[in-house]
Amino acid sequence: MAKWILRIGAVITGGLVLSDFCVATHVDPNDIAFVRIVRAVATTAVISFDYMTSLKKAEYGTEEYETVKSQVHRRSAGRLLALCSANRGTFIKVGQHLGGLDYLLPEEYTSTLKILHSKAPQSRLEEIQQVIEEDLGKEIPQLFVSFEETPLGAASWAQVHKAVLHDGRTVAVKVQHPKVRSQCAQDIILMEHLVQGVSWMFPDFSFAWLVDEAKKNMPLELDFLKEGHNAEVVADTLKHFRYLKIPQIHWELSTSRVLTMEFMEGGQNLTEGFRLDYCHLWHSLIRTDMKGIEMYSRRLGAGDLYPLFACMLTARSWASITRGIKQRPVSQTEEMEIRVNAVKYLPRINELLNKVPRQMLLLLKTNDLLRGIEVSLHTRASATSFINMSRCCVRALSRHEKDKCKSWYGKLKISWAETFDLWQINLYAALLWIKTTLLGSWIAGILGYHQAPQ
Repeated sequence: MAKWILRIGAVITGGLVLSDFCVATHVDPNDIAFVRIVRAVATTAVISFDYMTSLKKAEYGTEEYETVKSQVHRRSAGRLLALCSANRGTFIKVGQHLGGLDYLLPEEYTSTLKILHSKAPQSRLEEIQQVIEEDLGKEIPQLFVSFEETPLGAASWAQVHKAVLHDGRTVAVKVQHPKVRSQCAQDIILMEHLVQGVSWMFPDFSFAWLVDEAKKNMPLELDFLKEGHNAEVVADTLKHFRYLKIPQIHWELSTSRVLTMEFMEGGQNLTEGFRLDYCHLWHSLIRTDMKGIEMYSRRLGAGDLYPLFACMLTARSWASITRGIKQRPVSQTEEMEIRVNAVKYLPRINELLNKVPRQMLLLLKTNDLLRGIEVSLHTRASATSFINMSRCCVRALSRHEKDKCKSWYGKLKISWAETFDLWQINLYAALLWIKTTLLGSWIAGILGYHQAPQ
């Protein structure tokens, strides 16, 4: 027993017997609960201490203060990244979420944590084979003609391998990382205590909403059978879209930890009232209907913080929203203003995120992911996600109003209004396209057009 304690202590302190411990017990030190807890607590303590001490070295509001703060952000983001990468599982999942909160966290955090979206740790083939054998009761050669050792992709919960069944069909096999399920509950409890501690030291930085989401959704996400059933529900709901393909689930080769589905080449769910309020809000944003923006924002839980809510939803400044977000695409000046205000209003943003319905957090996360893709592809100025969201909301409201309408004349009026709104959106999209082409630049040069700062 003493020998085990010495070796565990050496693992924690970085001693030389780390490899001896791993070989002797076949246990990854990162899977030891004590190691994971100490690492998380220590990282949180170091980050908190860094902020408390470093920011005292410069006067608040000065250029020096902003420089020091940026340096602390960068150091802390690196420490948080190292913690997520080492503890894996739930920590990576939360880290990925934080990496997409461009409207909430400083750029130093989001740019650092975005790495977790593409560089999640992989489980060894032996570990994947063990999960498959435990859940399906057979070895890989008995189940598949071929099974590619290198995964097509790895994420926080699982990784996906390409395989071929004995009947010749190609499948994608999603296998859960072996230790994730056993660690999830304790990780969430640990995070809850850490967030409470940080909130006590820094009252303006409350991320209780994030922990609440994790407690509710993460255990559900770990049940792959639910995912399979949800895929079938989506396939049935969207079957009228012939161009949309949703993989078929092979239930005979699926469990809560293994999901086998039809392989398809590709690339990297709301209440009715909520859905309609959300559509009405976007419709109001398109039309610069300030009364509608306030009313539907309040109905979605924003309360008096509805201006901030509208800015978070659109990733535009309040000045742009009041002038009309269709009038001018986002500029570099506005992007900088948004980032500065995100830091300035962080306590109010956290207050808002704790108030809105949980469904809204899902939509905000989706919006963040879409905008992240636009930034990566350098297509932010084309406003693709904004335009597509606008079209979808206009069509959804029109369909809802037609379903309620009993007269053909009323339905005709609704159709005409829908057509007019869509025409306006398409015209805006065309103008944006022209502006981003060489032709647009040439015309702007001739007319002496210069974009006014926003």
